[in-house]
Amino acid sequence: MKLKLNIDPDLVAMMAAEIKAGEKAVSAAMREAGSGLKSDWRAQITGAGLGRRLANSIRSQTFPKSSNSLNAAALVWSKAPVIIGAHDTGPLIRSRDGFWLAIPTPAAGKSTKDGRITPGEWERRTGLRLRFIYRRRGPSLLVAEGRLNTNGRAVASRSKTGRGLTTVPIFLLVPQVKLRKRLDLARDAARAVDGVPGLIVANWVDGKLG
Repeated sequence: MKLKLNIDPDLVAMMAAEIKAGEKAVSAAMREAGSGLKSDWRAQITGAGLGRRLANSIRSQTFPKSSNSLNAAALVWSKAPVIIGAHDTGPLIRSRDGFWLAIPTPAAGKSTKDGRITPGEWERRTGLRLRFIYRRRGPSLLVAEGRLNTNGRAVASRSKTGRGLTTVPIFLLVPQVKLRKRLDLARDAARAVDGVPGLIVANWVDGKLG
C-alpha cells in the first residue's frame, strides 16, 4: 500500500510569505518610528527657541537601507551633538583656561563666525580696547569707551570733542555658568520605543489586507 500526503495550502510557502511580511512590517515600523522621533526632536528644539537651523541638524536613517529585515533598526542623531547635548543635560560650563567666561552683552553685537563673539574678535572688529573692571558683587566687566549706535551696539565715537562718549559694558565676566536644561530628548525617545510593537502589528496587518 502506498500513501501520499498532500498538504494544501503549501505550509512552506505560507511560512516564507509570513516571514517576508514580517520583514516588511518591521522595516516599515522602524522607518515610521525613526521619522516620528526626528520630527518630535525637531519640534522640541524649535519650541525651546533654539532655531530652525539647529532643529534641522537632527537626522534619521533606517538600516538596512535598501532591503527589509526582521532585524531592522532606526538611528536618529544630530549633526551638532555638542550643542544639542548641552541643552539636553544643562551642564556647568567653566573656562578652559581656568579664568573667566566672557558673556557678551547686547552692545557687543554678534560674531561674524559661528558662536558668540569673543573679546579678541570684538577689539579687532571695532578698533576699541576693552578695559577690565572688577566688582566684588555681581559679575566683573569688560568695558569700552565709545558710543551706542542706533542698533544699540558699541562703536567708536566720531566726535572730536568727545560728545556722546560713554563707558559701555561689552562683556560680563563670570567664573562659571550653569546652562539651563531646555530639552528632554530621552522622553521622546522612550515614547518612540514604546510605540514600535504597535507599529509592527499595524504594518503587518495592513500588508496582509493589501
